[in-house]
Amino acid sequence: MSALSNSLNLDSWRALPAAQQPDWPDRAELDKVVAELGGLPPLVFAGECDQLKDQLAAVVRGEAFVLQGGDCAETFAGATADNVRNKLKTLLQMAIVLTYAGKVPVVKIGRLAGQFAKPRSKNTETRAGIELPAYRGDMVNGFDFTPESRIPDPARLLKAYHSSAVTLNLARAFTKGGYADLRQVHAWNQDFVAESPAGRRYEQLAREIDQALAFMRACGADPEEFHSVEYYSSHEALILDYDQALTRVDSRTGLPYDVSAHMVWIGERTRQLDGAHVEFFSRIRNPIGVKLGPTTTPDEALALIDKLNPDNVPGRLTFITRMGASKIREFLPTLVKEVTASGAQIAWICDPMHGNTFEAPSGHKTRRLDDVLDEVAGFFEVHRSLGTHPGGIHIEFTGDDVTECVGGGHEIAEGDLATRYETACDPRLNRGQSLDLAFRVAELYRG
Repeated sequence: MSALSNSLNLDSWRALPAAQQPDWPDRAELDKVVAELGGLPPLVFAGECDQLKDQLAAVVRGEAFVLQGGDCAETFAGATADNVRNKLKTLLQMAIVLTYAGKVPVVKIGRLAGQFAKPRSKNTETRAGIELPAYRGDMVNGFDFTPESRIPDPARLLKAYHSSAVTLNLARAFTKGGYADLRQVHAWNQDFVAESPAGRRYEQLAREIDQALAFMRACGADPEEFHSVEYYSSHEALILDYDQALTRVDSRTGLPYDVSAHMVWIGERTRQLDGAHVEFFSRIRNPIGVKLGPTTTPDEALALIDKLNPDNVPGRLTFITRMGASKIREFLPTLVKEVTASGAQIAWICDPMHGNTFEAPSGHKTRRLDDVLDEVAGFFEVHRSLGTHPGGIHIEFTGDDVTECVGGGHEIAEGDLATRYETACDPRLNRGQSLDLAFRVAELYRG
């Protein structure tokens, strides 16, 4: 145990059950990798985490909206300039739709630069009578269905760090180096507008923005905020050895921050109150999230608040609900009502993806865009009926023209899924479907 961990009790989680952790074959090798990670530079800075916390506090107050999204599971091979740019392009287009059509400031958070580990419902996978360990993300083992590939390898933790660093550098370059300039609203769409209903709708909105910008320039106004965006990284902090190794004490405050990302969250499968993840998250000072499924009781939610945000700091804790379109109107109201009555300062975000997955006849895991849209609509209905703020959406998308979810203005049918089904884990919205969703959310927010 390091002096840092000892003084801040960052190792307290090790005495508790830790769900969804890999079965590392060589603990000595893991310890060696963790020690090396502990000496590497931070990927983000504590001050940036605090800046995001302040923006999420505005969401709590009903003054802003969160757009959080990106890959279901990043891959090391996907850390390329083209892939990162395409994901950012989609996120920027969605944010423009929400900001302009929804008339609300948007906090932009990517599932990017760290989303390399995935929880699994089963520890093993069987194909043609052969049973192997489940793929748990590139941070843990390989996607190829071979015994060698599926062995958990601690060296992958180091590769995840370096891949995250590359991705973050690219994201910073794109968002600060002119690519995110509002005058680029047409350029983001050039490869997309002709064949896509969502692209054509976006192009019309881009023309309106151009006219507004021209008017402002004629008036002598050209704010700095028009030329770059604040962009934050996030991931599910699933592999606790990795996230603890990247925890550093902020020189300004003497408090520990998980500097692998600006925001980290606890998944639905790892939110046990007496579990290791909740304990570790209680020690770090980042803005954090917790995924809540339909089985979550108000008492559980309130206990999570007591453990993770005992000082009731706005922006510290976000609840990301993942109920499913058929359940959100039934189970969310009581949760929101009782948490609100407690006085807890919570941002509420809707994850309309994870509760709406099904298997197509072809065997592909997929989601219907209509179900995604219906869950978002239910999320807004519940908050409007209670007078609370629908604070954002959390989605899995890609900037590529994949065929993983069915539906959308450019219709993808179940028979089309095999055309470009490329995800390493769960099905993602493609760019057109993501824009369809953004326009619908903007309508709901305005309404």
